[in-house]
Amino acid sequence: MTNQRRMRRAPRAGGASGAGPSAPQVARWLADIRTYFTTDIVAVIQADAIERKGLKQLLFEPEILKTVQPNMEMVATLMALKGKIPERTKNTAREIVRAVVDEIKKRLESDIRRAVTGALNKRRHSPLPSAVSIDWKHTIQKNLKNYSCQYNRIIPERVFFFDRAQKLNNWQVILDMDQSGSMADSIIYGSIAGSILASMPAISTRIVAFDTEVVDLSEQYGNDPVDMLFGIQLGGGTDINKSVAYCQQFITQPAKTLFILLTDLYEGGNSAALVRRMEEMQAAGVKALCLLALSDKGAPSYDEGLARRLAKAGIPCFACTPNLLPELLEGVLKGMDLQALAQRIGARKKEG
Repeated sequence: MTNQRRMRRAPRAGGASGAGPSAPQVARWLADIRTYFTTDIVAVIQADAIERKGLKQLLFEPEILKTVQPNMEMVATLMALKGKIPERTKNTAREIVRAVVDEIKKRLESDIRRAVTGALNKRRHSPLPSAVSIDWKHTIQKNLKNYSCQYNRIIPERVFFFDRAQKLNNWQVILDMDQSGSMADSIIYGSIAGSILASMPAISTRIVAFDTEVVDLSEQYGNDPVDMLFGIQLGGGTDINKSVAYCQQFITQPAKTLFILLTDLYEGGNSAALVRRMEEMQAAGVKALCLLALSDKGAPSYDEGLARRLAKAGIPCFACTPNLLPELLEGVLKGMDLQALAQRIGARKKEG
């Protein structure tokens, strides 16, 4: 009962000013909820306390920030407040963002690398062993004769690997991300996925973020997703057309370019010009698509009218979970029809 009373009193203390004696009580409360509840429930309680109980100012205190549960919502909050975070708290804030980024990167990196490497080197093999680049299909085909009834499995005589000595900049990927507040999860996943692609020599990657202005993240921050995220300013207006116009100038080999527009399509600029630009890209041979969301959450909110106009022009518009992104990249790089690929990803998303 003592712990329960203490946990009920803490929100009232946290609702006070962000300085003074209330801070230690909030720190204890944040530590308590991590002790008594699961991670998912902690995330909900923590987000509610920060948003509704006026605790944002307390995040500027290092001792408070160290007690929060690193999660997507916390990263989005820190991104939104980054301009107000005092110097004494910046390192702690980066540690929280880094923890979330590292967890997501660990989940996505090997699958993205395997998908891209396999798609770009599907006919070339290498004697150099690497678990990430095993050509499973070719290995199984060549070793079917070595099936063991005793062990009920194939015992490979030889394992084949994709050649990882790749030609530099074989493909160009341009990731153009909407940094409006509603796209927070998508831009976090997008920045991490983009940084993985940017570290691969076979692909020339450009990562761009926009509201009413355009920020070239790849030019300013290199391959570090944490630097990218702190270079993003969530919120503000939206001029998608302006950003697409900026990206067009970097397309030098249309047939070897994948353009991913990550946005909910709530355009504050010239929507007619946007559709024309996307049509021009596609007509030139660019693999262009619109991801309405890159998130684990449910169906996204988006401008259905503009999505229909783009779809009618042959630009697939669909949401994708991060776990399906490697499949999407592999399909595009292997030359699959984008509309068919979008339908397949959509069906797999529903199954998941």
